[in-house]
Amino acid sequence: MLSFNRTGVSHTVFYLLGIPGLEDQHLWISIPFFISYVTALLGNSLLIFLILTRRSLHEPMFLFLCMLAGADLVLSTCTVPQALAIFWFRAGEISLDRCITQFFIIHCIFMSESGILLVMAFDRYVAICYPLRYTTILTHTLIGKIGVTIFLRSYCTVFPIIFLLKRLTFCRNNVLPHTGCEHIGLAKYACNDIRVNIWYGLFVIVSTLFLDILLIFVSYMLILRAVFHMPSQDARHKALSTCGSHVCIIILFYGPGILTTLAQRFGRHIPAHIHILLANVCVLAPPMLNPIIYGIKTKQIQEQVAHLFLKQK
Repeated sequence: MLSFNRTGVSHTVFYLLGIPGLEDQHLWISIPFFISYVTALLGNSLLIFLILTRRSLHEPMFLFLCMLAGADLVLSTCTVPQALAIFWFRAGEISLDRCITQFFIIHCIFMSESGILLVMAFDRYVAICYPLRYTTILTHTLIGKIGVTIFLRSYCTVFPIIFLLKRLTFCRNNVLPHTGCEHIGLAKYACNDIRVNIWYGLFVIVSTLFLDILLIFVSYMLILRAVFHMPSQDARHKALSTCGSHVCIIILFYGPGILTTLAQRFGRHIPAHIHILLANVCVLAPPMLNPIIYGIKTKQIQEQVAHLFLKQK
């Protein structure tokens, strides 16, 4: 409930409103949330199952895709059930510790997914520029080390924010106009100076997401240079087609986030519920569409899905 200390009253329980201004539409809004969650759950679980059980899919590209699918499952499960509970049962009460835990997991997953997309770009670079050495460069041991490094980078980058939030006294308000918890959205209700939180949050974005985007861009510039030096048009087309799925999920992952940031920075006259809906697109769209994109564009996955269901019949 409420805890008292020398600096005043500090809230330890908060109330998530969902999407303020659209409370009477929460039941209808919950439908796409529920459909996207079920689709993400089924699609990513199927993808993980196929990659882990089919030896032909134990290539580096598919192992990185398995990591991405696992991250998508965690991201969806940490966000959508909470939103559905608010929409269906108005169960928006959340403790400060649980709020910080949710924020920590979500941000760790976002950083991890960004890192996975970066190594997937490196994977495509090696596959196109050094095809004969592809499996000798990206060995299973190296892939495992890359996975651990991605997780540790995310964990170590986000972990200090827990202490930055724990030091604050939340005395202004305990009603959060959102479907989930986020760093600055929570910190702005503190009575303390939150400039350290703001600057560290900016450092995290620049040192991870912006850096990842830059390195992905460099990787694709090198890929394009290699492709345009190929002798035949068929070879160029085949090389570029292997990058199609990855480019789609890069746009799907970073696109909504960039739009949300621009809307918050320049769209001061945009209604609050539009900002919150855009923020939810960031956690709804990628987990739902990533397995569909790879299922449509990747022949090996199509064959394994067909084999799985036809065999059962």
